[in-house]
Amino acid sequence: MIPFLDLRAVNAQYQKEIQEAINRTINSGWYILGDEVKNFEMEFAEYCGVKHAIGVANGLDALTLILKACGIGQGDEVIVPSNTFIASILAISASGATPILVEPDIRTYNINPKKIEEKITEKTKAIIVVHLYGQVANMNAIKAIATKYNLKIIEDAAQAHGAVYGDKRAGSLGDAAGFSFYPSKNLGALGDGGAITTNDDELAEKLRALRNYGSHEKYKNLFKGVNSRLDEIQAAILRVKLKYLDKDNEKRRQIAEYYLNHIKNEKVILPIIENGNRLSHVWHLFVVRVENRERFQKYLKENGIQTSIHYPIPPHKQKAYEEWNHCSFSISEKIHKTVISLPISPVLAFEHVKKIVKIINEY
Repeated sequence: MIPFLDLRAVNAQYQKEIQEAINRTINSGWYILGDEVKNFEMEFAEYCGVKHAIGVANGLDALTLILKACGIGQGDEVIVPSNTFIASILAISASGATPILVEPDIRTYNINPKKIEEKITEKTKAIIVVHLYGQVANMNAIKAIATKYNLKIIEDAAQAHGAVYGDKRAGSLGDAAGFSFYPSKNLGALGDGGAITTNDDELAEKLRALRNYGSHEKYKNLFKGVNSRLDEIQAAILRVKLKYLDKDNEKRRQIAEYYLNHIKNEKVILPIIENGNRLSHVWHLFVVRVENRERFQKYLKENGIQTSIHYPIPPHKQKAYEEWNHCSFSISEKIHKTVISLPISPVLAFEHVKKIVKIINEY
């Protein structure tokens, strides 16, 4: 069976360095907000092209803390794609604000800028832009809208580590960005982890306090904060893997380009790169659309290919958001009914890529 994602093999590439980093951290005797987190924050900020990176416990906390630090809460509205992993929306709910769902562009799966403006009201305070599956959203159009209405732009860059838009990386394209380092991400830890990036000095200082009980100095609490700190061992591991992120992303691009150039089956709708810049997509996932998805997935499994579905149920149809269950977001619903993710990773052998293409073309 060709696995959808072999995390053991992904991390085995760097096992010696990872083990050394873990040993270094254990031997340091400092396990919370020490040198590993501090150095990773500096290195990740430099990589993203921003002044600040703040390590936090996970990607959901990253988005929630950004909203809190921006003073967004009860009575406010935040625009967010209707086609996204639910964490993008949960963060808004956690802040006390109201999520306002906007349909995607079915070609790219990212939020459709043409549909944003009609959802803006006097209560709108921000737009959460999700770079879904690894492709940067149409930021020029979104920035123009945000400027016109004086709205914050918050990037959900959990799937877009290293993606480039123009001459800037994801994480530097808005007021702040939230990243996840969940193990399956392009830059994945060996457990949970996250980070916030920003060029705003004041916001960064507030975020550093908020993640640590609202405190800059022990036992002195300026804000009603939380405990959401990136772990020292995870930071040490991420420092190792960050060095290889661009190389790993390039391998993903090569696999994606082979899929795009060689899958020739009219039943399978392939993804596109919106702006023609191959660097704007880091292919966290390679997602195709197929009618009768269950039949297609079964066919691939019978031929030794494991797949996954991102995501089977749209947020507005989840039980957690029963108040939206009567709503219709037809584009998102169509996407969620037909998408299927093919194997893609830095360790996927090209002989397996060729087999996947052959099997799909015979479907």
